[in-house]
Amino acid sequence: MLRTAFILALWGGANGTEFDAFGEARRLSISHAPASVHLFCSAFAPQCINHARMALHASNANELVPMAQGSGCAIITPMTDSGKLDIPSLRSLLQMHVDAGTDNLCILGTTGEASVLSMDERATVLKTAVEEVKGKMAILAGTGTINPEHVKEMTQQAIDLGCDASLVVTPYYVKPPQRALINHFVTMADLGLPVVMYNIPGRTKVDMSLDTTAILADHPNIVGLKDATGDLDRVWKLREMVGDKLLLYSGNDDTAPNFVMRGGDGAVSVTANLAPTQMHDLMVAALEKDVNLVKQINEPLLGLHTNLFLESNPIPVKWAAWRAGMIDSPYCRPPLDELDPKFYKDVEAALVGAGLVGFDWNKDAANGVPVGARAVKSYNLVP
Repeated sequence: MLRTAFILALWGGANGTEFDAFGEARRLSISHAPASVHLFCSAFAPQCINHARMALHASNANELVPMAQGSGCAIITPMTDSGKLDIPSLRSLLQMHVDAGTDNLCILGTTGEASVLSMDERATVLKTAVEEVKGKMAILAGTGTINPEHVKEMTQQAIDLGCDASLVVTPYYVKPPQRALINHFVTMADLGLPVVMYNIPGRTKVDMSLDTTAILADHPNIVGLKDATGDLDRVWKLREMVGDKLLLYSGNDDTAPNFVMRGGDGAVSVTANLAPTQMHDLMVAALEKDVNLVKQINEPLLGLHTNLFLESNPIPVKWAAWRAGMIDSPYCRPPLDELDPKFYKDVEAALVGAGLVGFDWNKDAANGVPVGARAVKSYNLVP
């Protein structure tokens, strides 16, 4: 690969073309190289030619919406009380995000309970997203898991169904070394769909280093990083190392504004499920480094940033979305469960603080005021 990159660099330098360490043309495809270069690549590293061509085979290659700065919603997957997909509610949520100005849609991530959906169910969810929001915002499909072959299968499905990028998490539990992480992400990026890498060591127990991230930033099909380390000192270091090669997204709602003001590009947000307009406006203010406006927008959301994680995500946010009347059921598939009743008041308080609900649940229910789309239970939330 290094020899290939060297030969391509020599040819490219004479033709005004940049090549990176992966042997990829930044401004001109390898397919434009002379026959002699193709012969060299074929002899020493056939994969380098395929890297540039694979993207052309994607069924939606001419329709890709690039990932943007701003607010991306890590959207929930609504379900019925029996655990079936609730596609009408999903369509309603997707239209809400179009109306709210959400910049990117992250679908089938952890918040979307992707790990407990079948491939057929994934297809249904992705088709629905493409039907509702394609061309209006980038559709970032979660395709990460432990087994690389399954990641490939899910990524190819996302390509075939019209998604714009894939969110690939560092393989969890098995704790691969840094060299293996590089190989993993390069392999997935070579499939042809733009990749946003996802580093969340609190869940995966493997931390992708800054040096590894910088190496991977040179791959033309790796376009971003979702950083959920919570370490704000990483942001300016990463920006210094990768320049504008990667979009840097915060994966933590509570620190997202500071993340962006330190050099990040936006957030992949759980709070945005409930307050999409506010999160969009917050990210715009943070990108503009308007500290006063950031504080003004963010203060009412602080309760959500915290209380949506009182139990494992997406348990609280699905309950909150149901409580706010956005979905018909707070159901989470096993091994998760619905929210523990001891947290009802805390999540309710966060919704009230954000202005999403603002009445005495029990009193209004008793007076016949509708509360959400599902029958009201007597949770005694307001003393």
